[in-house]
Amino acid sequence: MTSVRKQRLQEGLRAELSEVIRREMRDPRLREGLLSITDVEVSQDYKHAVVYISVLGDEAARAHALAALKGASGLMRGELGRRKSFISVPELQFRYDESMDRGTRVVEVLQQLRHDDAIRAAEQASEAAAPASNEAAE
Repeated sequence: MTSVRKQRLQEGLRAELSEVIRREMRDPRLREGLLSITDVEVSQDYKHAVVYISVLGDEAARAHALAALKGASGLMRGELGRRKSFISVPELQFRYDESMDRGTRVVEVLQQLRHDDAIRAAEQASEAAAPASNEAAE
């Protein structure tokens, strides 16, 4: 179970990192796609944090954003420390959050299934109507 302190730290990190990236980071690789921090998980000892990001853009934009964030993690830790929002800033590790992609894929599959069901229903309706029209013609 996550403690209240840990939850506050995770939410604080997410909010402050978003602000630092938006206002302080000048790396053009972070501007290629719409970048957002989706979640932060802090270790039990509060020394490490995994920051999950989402990038609206192609695979190259994702790779560039991750590379830029990984390269600037030390600078971001320093900026977070200077903001005095945290007593101790954990070491940051960035990962791409694939849950958005999985969710999009699930929606696409459901839409395809609905489309296939509608086609099957239309075919069954036309097959059922065809014998009835043949009987009426006799």
